[in-house]
Amino acid sequence: MKFLPELFNDTFDELFYDPFFSKSSSYMKTDIKEQDGCYLLDMELPGFKKEDIQMELKNGYLSIHAKRDANSEEKDKEGNIIRQERFSGSCSRNFYVGEGVKQSDIKASFCNGELKITLPKVDQKAVEEKKVIAIE
Repeated sequence: MKFLPELFNDTFDELFYDPFFSKSSSYMKTDIKEQDGCYLLDMELPGFKKEDIQMELKNGYLSIHAKRDANSEEKDKEGNIIRQERFSGSCSRNFYVGEGVKQSDIKASFCNGELKITLPKVDQKAVEEKKVIAIE
């Protein structure tokens, strides 16, 4: 797998904040591919609805937030819940996609618990090389 120098460089950072991984780390797992001059993000969001997901682009960061309240959706009318393992709460991911990406350039679709995002591949600003000046 080829890692890009700046784009998506913070993709996996949040996994290492909690040594035992937080409950939400099992959500929003993402595959990132480069294809035909675009980046394709495939994100798993099982159990979420399209209305539960929000995306925002700000200062070169694409933020994806998802919120799910299992308590209101899945009330048991015939008894008390003894144990509930279904996720209830919110999770989010942030990806640095570059300052040249515009909101209108981003396409997204959601089907069967998978969010698919297409981003244009924008040339990054060239980092100025260090040039040594010879002293005579």
